[in-house]
This record gives sequence, C-alpha cells and structure tokens, in this order.
Amino acid sequence: MLIEKNVSLKPYNTFGIDAKARTYCNISNLEGLKDILTLKKDDPLFFLGGGSNMLLTKDIEALVLHLNLRGIEIVHETSNKVQIKAMAGENWHEFVLWCLERNFGGVENMSLIPGNIGAAPIQNIGAYGVELKDVFVSCNAIDIYSGDIKTFYKSDCKFDYRESIFKQDLKGKFIIISVVLELTKSNHELHMDYGAIKQQLEASKISTPTIQDISNAVIAIRQSKLPDPKEIGNSGSFFKNPVITSNEFEKLKENFPEVPSYKVSENTIKVPAGWLIEKAGFKGKRFGDYGVHNKQALVLVNYNNAKGQDIYELAQLIQKTVKRIFNITIDTEVNII
Repeated sequence: MLIEKNVSLKPYNTFGIDAKARTYCNISNLEGLKDILTLKKDDPLFFLGGGSNMLLTKDIEALVLHLNLRGIEIVHETSNKVQIKAMAGENWHEFVLWCLERNFGGVENMSLIPGNIGAAPIQNIGAYGVELKDVFVSCNAIDIYSGDIKTFYKSDCKFDYRESIFKQDLKGKFIIISVVLELTKSNHELHMDYGAIKQQLEASKISTPTIQDISNAVIAIRQSKLPDPKEIGNSGSFFKNPVITSNEFEKLKENFPEVPSYKVSENTIKVPAGWLIEKAGFKGKRFGDYGVHNKQALVLVNYNNAKGQDIYELAQLIQKTVKRIFNITIDTEVNII
C-alpha cells in the first residue's frame, strides 16, 4: 500500500483544479481499504471517487483515499427483472453502456452522467425524469470508524432530489463500496417526456424507440449543451433546479410569464435553474480563466488554471443575483470542499 506525499489532485477532479493532497493513497480492493482505515483511524481522511461532483477551493490537509474498487455482476434474476451489483469505483456511464449491451433497462436516461457508482446514491443522481432511487435496491457501505460493513436498503437512504442520508445524517461516517440496482429485461418503461428527448427522437426519425435510442438521444442532447471535462474543466450542473410552491410560481409568472416549469406535485413546481441564471445575464460570461458556459448556464467552467475559490465566489454571485431578481434561492449541486 503506497502512501504518497504532496500529490496534485488536478488529474482526479473534473474541474481540473490544482489542489494538493497532503498525502494520497490509491485503494483498489476492499482489504486495502479496511487495512488503511485501521492503520490511519486517528488521522483526518478525505475520500475521493470520480471527482466529478466537487469543487476544490483549497489544499486537502488529510490523507486522500482514492477509491477504485471495480467489478460488475448479476446477483439475482427473474423472467423480467435483473439485479446488478456494481462496485463503487466503476464509472457510471460505462456501467450504463454495460447494461445497454445486455438490453437491461432503467438507467438509459442517466447516460453520460459523470462520476463513479459509489457517488450515485450519495447524490441520488438523476437526469431527464429518472433518478437513481427509481432503480435502487441497496448499497453496502463500510463504517469509517469500526470497519463494519452495513447494507442500506432504499427505505434507509432517505432519498430526495439530489439528496440522501449519506449527504445528511451519515455524512463522513460511511464509505459506499457497492450498489445493487434492479433493471428490466423486457417490457421496458420508457421515459421520454422530460426535456428535449422527444424532439431528439423525432429529429432522428425514430417513432418506436428502444432503450438504446433513448440513451443515444440523451447523449446527443448532453453533448450539445455540456462541455467535455477533458477539454474544459467543469463538474456538470453546478446548481440544483429549485422547487417552489404553486403560489410562489404564480407570483413569478406575473413578472416573467415565459418562465418554464415542471410540476413536481400538486403544490410544488420545479423551475430550471439554468433559465434563471441565463435571465440574470450570466450565460457565457467569462472572467479570465473561469466563467459560465456559453451553451448551458447551469455549468461553471475552468478554462485553464482557475482557482477553486474564484469559481466558488462566482457561484455565490450568481446565487445572490438570482435571489435579488426572482426571490428564488438556488442551491449548489456540487460539493464545495
């Protein structure tokens, strides 16, 4: 088990921020993880997965454990359902492709979401009308302090919009090591009503889409709007779409009748944060090495060698401006470190 000192984390976060880890260790198996948790139980620890949902604003004065546990297997199967166990270090999009190759349905709308499997339940990742909780069965997680492994079922996880118990009550207490999802083998339920999926399918002249067609449509939409982190540092959607009451939405429509919306429940409405940010004048705005992407206002970008603190201050400015103009609070989806 190699522990390195003063390691740059620039290759390990999709924003490409050049923060340093005081010490760093790559973890590729469960035994190694258990050993180092025992060995370093009194040391400050920082857990790193795919690095796709965080903004580093400072050096990490801790031992950074880079979790690269790999493996995918079918653990249970019926005539139309299949349960798949994936280890935390598996790349999410590569997992989606693995499922599509086998005609397993349920995750196609979440194609091209960056990051690894281990972060998926923490964030309750989602896109185009589907969330992880819709296919989630359970996850195994290791107690950082005792080393015991516990199984968390869907009802344990307190899933909400980009939320879970792992971001709240159990934050910093458990490390997810594997996830079990239940997908369909046939008679797939297709979700095409959110965003531009239907238009993309029509443009491709597809009238009876397969799950692969849905995935292709989602990928095309995302690639048309979202920058590739390998080319421009970013963490995908930086802000959550705010959910407001029906009364608040009616007041908003009085001043902004063109505001788009998605009904969440009888009394709540989701408003696209990207629309609010664009209306506030930030879309495409650049501040030297960082700014707001010119195709999707939800995305903050590092064009070259920006500091994480600069991007964070831009995010705060956007939040204050949106609050002033619309009286709506937009929260960050990205974890600020």
